[in-house]
Amino acid sequence: MTLDTLNFQTNYLSLNNEFYDMTDPTPLDDPYLISFNTHVAKLIGLESISGDDPRFVDLLNGTFIPRGVRPFSMCYAGHQFGNYAPRLGDGRAINLGSINGWHLQTKGSGETLYSRTSDGRAAVPSSIREYLMSEAMHHLGIPTTRALGVIGSQTKIVRNNIEQAAIVMRLSPSWVRFGTFEYFYYFKEYDKLQTLTDYVIAESYPHLKDDEDRYFKFFSEVVERTAKLIAKWQSIGFCHGVMNTDNMSIAGLTIDYGPFSMLDDFDYGFVCNKTDKAGRYSYGEQPNVSYWNLTMLSKALTPIIDKERMQKKLDDYGNFLYPNAYIDVMRQKLGLDLKLDEDVELITDLVGALQDAYVDYTNFFRTLSHYDSDRMPLFDIAMNPVVIHNWLELYDKRLAKETRSQSDRQKEMLKTNPKYVLKNYMLQEAIDLAQKGDFSSIETLLHIAAHPFDELPEFEHFAHETPEEHKNICLSCSS
Repeated sequence: MTLDTLNFQTNYLSLNNEFYDMTDPTPLDDPYLISFNTHVAKLIGLESISGDDPRFVDLLNGTFIPRGVRPFSMCYAGHQFGNYAPRLGDGRAINLGSINGWHLQTKGSGETLYSRTSDGRAAVPSSIREYLMSEAMHHLGIPTTRALGVIGSQTKIVRNNIEQAAIVMRLSPSWVRFGTFEYFYYFKEYDKLQTLTDYVIAESYPHLKDDEDRYFKFFSEVVERTAKLIAKWQSIGFCHGVMNTDNMSIAGLTIDYGPFSMLDDFDYGFVCNKTDKAGRYSYGEQPNVSYWNLTMLSKALTPIIDKERMQKKLDDYGNFLYPNAYIDVMRQKLGLDLKLDEDVELITDLVGALQDAYVDYTNFFRTLSHYDSDRMPLFDIAMNPVVIHNWLELYDKRLAKETRSQSDRQKEMLKTNPKYVLKNYMLQEAIDLAQKGDFSSIETLLHIAAHPFDELPEFEHFAHETPEEHKNICLSCSS
């Protein structure tokens, strides 16, 4: 498929016009291509040479409109840092429609009906960060939106500094959020709430479409998908930074990459968002916040689903759905094939040990993947090796109960524990070069993002511990 033969569907526009607003993009001045993602192009059947076509930049910039495109922005509400905001919506994103089940959206395309006092723009740094990180998360095996390309421009916008505006084209199987349901609940438009639920079931849970109990089963699956998603975030050391209900995907995806971070040294209380003064969205609070967000979703669904049934499912989330999902992924990281009750204590003790060890989270597990009873490699990467030693005493006893060979365990762990994750200092270095017109580091990081578990000798330095001066970078929503 070429740019000429792209053909978009806009099924969302079959809903009542309160769900969206028809919105034309506002083009940037002198746009230029920063990067084109050939891996994502395949998802919509777009030829890789399309990145060389000047009209690809025009597509992102809104000056080339393929067949079927009817630009619109979506309406939703949400709880932001625990406080309800009745009308949010796509303040700087414009939906083009869908291809092959992927909904294409340009972020940074100018003011919409939902922009409020914002300019509807996105800066080059935040656009590059989302472009690269969404790809990295996908290759780490974490459900996420994707990104097809990113463009820069000469348009100036005011953030913490004067920045150049950019647009990133991102793709998702669904852009519906918890907050979309909240919007219609709080306005008491229960017929539209039910219509929305039917739409989401058809789009993201089609196997439930003809089920008589589809609404409750839909909610149940949202809870289960969210439990698995957050467990994967915690296991890989990902901090989202802005887990408002309007940033929670009804399809169980990672969406809206604002101020995010991968852990450097393990810190259960790490907060990556400068705005989050109280630490509501700290790394360690993400499981609790996801439960709270699901509770807000259940409230919004009470007009069509029994409240007590939903509460029981929420209780399941806290009692075993999330804990079991987390323990399962951590077992994989530890190379444990058998499922034993004692694993819960082993993993709990590990979290405590990592907190006290001052050790790079990614490097710890990658080094552990080579573990053969020689403890020195692990001692060498920890500032406090004593706590690592004490935990390894427990780990050795647990490994003795496994039936598979050490070699097989190590092979599986190396497929689970990445050597490379995109840390904020790496992204910032690529951004600094990009702002000088050098996009080579973006392509390098895009390549590394696609091979997180591989040995890449030429990029070995990206697997080192984060330099001390760059640890625990905290970002704002406009970073």
